[in-house]
Parts: sequence; C-alpha cells; structure tokens
Amino acid sequence: MSEFNIPTEKVTLPSKGLIYSPDSELSKGHIEMKYMTAKEEDILLNQRYIKEGTAIDKLLQSLVVTKFNYDDLILGDKNAIMVAARVLGYGGEYKFTYDGEEHNIDLSQIDPKPIDESLFTPGKNEFEYILPFSKTNITFKILTHKDENKLLKELEGLKKINKNISSEISTRMKYIITSVDNDREVKTIRDFVDKKLLARDSQALRKHIREIQPDIDLTFFPSPDSERVAIPIGANFFWPDL
Repeated sequence: MSEFNIPTEKVTLPSKGLIYSPDSELSKGHIEMKYMTAKEEDILLNQRYIKEGTAIDKLLQSLVVTKFNYDDLILGDKNAIMVAARVLGYGGEYKFTYDGEEHNIDLSQIDPKPIDESLFTPGKNEFEYILPFSKTNITFKILTHKDENKLLKELEGLKKINKNISSEISTRMKYIITSVDNDREVKTIRDFVDKKLLARDSQALRKHIREIQPDIDLTFFPSPDSERVAIPIGANFFWPDL
C-alpha cells in the first residue's frame, strides 16, 4: 500500500514572529499545519476535553506540524491558527445568527490586524508605557497561552474563596504588568495593582494593549450602516453539524 501524505498549508502569524525568542520556530512568523482528518474530529468530540474546555487546544496541537512550545503562543496568533484549522477542516463558509438575523462570512478572507512594528523589540515580549493619569512608568507583556491558563486557575481559586466578588480585571493586570518604575518584584507589581492603579489608568492600558497587540480581524458589519462588531464564535464554528 502506497504511503498517503496529508497536505499541509503555511499559516502566517499576525505577530510576524516579532514577539518570540529567536530560538523559537514561531520567530519565523509562520507555521505549517495539516488538514483535519477523522482523528482530529475525534478530538473535537472527546467529552473529557469538552468538559475541561481543552478540545480546541488539543485540536490545534494535533494539527500543527511545526515544532514549538504551544504555551508560548499569544492569543492573536492562536486565533489565526484556530481560524486556519476551521477553514482547512470544514471550509471557509461560516453561518451564524446575530441579533436575530442569519449571516454568512468567508473565514478564508479574514486578515491580520495591522501592527506598528516600531513598537516591538524583536525577540522580546515587553513594551513600555506611561500611565496617562498617574504618570507611572510601567512595562507590560502580551499574555501567552501559559499566562492565560495560570490566570484562569488563579481566578478559579479566588472564586472558591468568595463567589460574590469578581477580581478578573485586577488579577489580569497583575499578569500583564512586568515592572513598575523599573521594579520587577512580583510583590511590588501586585501591591501597585491593588493599592495604586487608578481605574482610568487601567482602562487606558487595556485600550492601548488592544490597539497594539497582534491579532486577526474577527469582526464584521451586521448591516451596511452599522459599526463593526465581533463575529460570534459559537458551537457550530468547529461543530458545523450542530
């Protein structure tokens, strides 16, 4: 029996690889991934993965051919890989309901957001910023898959202690900020967030990060005269039969 080679495609990363260490294959700005097979469909239907919320990550790790540490991926690059996986598995057509109306978009036409490369130091995931109201000098990072998992676990722990209090914004800030006035001590950063970070500075920082972080444009126009809104990623994104 002749060997059957599953075709692969090159996927461009929105970050262009600028944010990753030169030692990582991710620094090349693209990865190679294969087309989805029945094996990957089994991953999507694995009830344990679905319950744990890890089905999509397990799927992507199975599809990616390029060797790299999955924990290093930033969210925007993971979004690009996720959309590519959907296109390679089930095609670009994606139907969904928004505000009571049916919509249909071509996922293969989604483009990366433009990034200002002058803000990036190649090989380094860190950026300088002066908080506009307190004038405090900070540095921050764009969270990776590993960071997001650690953040989620901490939030789950906090919720067990007090179900009535939400600490998502402040906890996320503690992971994003990497130094305060050149002080990189974790205790300093956490104390700053808890006691000195003004709400309007926190809001400004989050807005700044949204503007500069690499990602793909997961928005659409619901109608010709409307503003762009986020494309809803529902169960039928990877389970179109639903």
